[in-house]
Amino acid sequence: MLDVLEAGEVAGPLLDGDIRTDIPLYRVYVDGELADETPDVTGWWRAGLVSFLIGCSFTFEGALLDAGVPVRHIEQGVNVPMYRTSRRCRGAGSVGGPMVVSMRPMPADRVADAVRVTAGYPAVHGAPVHVGDPRELGIADIDAPDYGDPVVREPGDVPVFWACG
Repeated sequence: MLDVLEAGEVAGPLLDGDIRTDIPLYRVYVDGELADETPDVTGWWRAGLVSFLIGCSFTFEGALLDAGVPVRHIEQGVNVPMYRTSRRCRGAGSVGGPMVVSMRPMPADRVADAVRVTAGYPAVHGAPVHVGDPRELGIADIDAPDYGDPVVREPGDVPVFWACG
């Protein structure tokens, strides 16, 4: 979580612009159903809405590559695999749900490098939340992500998981 804009606010210290118009594409959900995809949510905006600015783990992928840590989904030209876990996030009022994680498989001897590199990005997910057996997170099938794309793991790869926005 990078920042929270109070009810009705459209800008803040980390957002020098307008939260309603400055994101490339918005997905608007009404009662849990996708209602619109639009580059401008001004028409959907209500004074009581609260905005949460979240970081993205894509931010640290360049640093992983610079450190020589392979990033398989980039090598394969697909989106990072993401999974709903059995771990609950801390709720805020009526907003809550399971933790979602992104997974990047890598050689076991590169995991410590990945932890060191990504720990330097605490605002965009930081260090991994789990390394190893996906079943410990409630992920039954690592080859069937809930979001993103499956990634082919190389022999000797270990799955490494980061919290995902």
